Amino acid sequence: MAGPRAARVAVAVVLLLLGAAVGLASLLLHARWWGMAVGLGTTAAWLVALPGGWWLRLPFALGWVAAVLVLAPERAEGDYLVAGDVSGWLLLGSGVAVLLAGILGSRRHPAVSTERVGISGPAGPPS
Repeated sequence: MAGPRAARVAVAVVLLLLGAAVGLASLLLHARWWGMAVGLGTTAAWLVALPGGWWLRLPFALGWVAAVLVLAPERAEGDYLVAGDVSGWLLLGSGVAVLLAGILGSRRHPAVSTERVGISGPAGPPS
């Protein structure tokens, strides 16, 4: 039983590091419009591509948000990586969206039924 649990922990750690790397790249490129598009597009693609389960999407989202929040505050030298302009606020707001996607995307969804439910459309009731 320790094998599957250890594998899940290892995958979660790798996804945490991957999320931090994507968050760092998004942070470093956000000042350019194409950098913001690439960073947020990559982030969204990873969040959509990862299958459900708290141990997949949530570590990625936490790594992304941690990388942005750790590097966003003012440095001792007085410089910033995230300016107080539109792209900076968009990046920080995206952090909230990424975190919510990681939390809400980890919920289990009920199975979708493919049978007809008896809703009548323009042609009348189903036969």
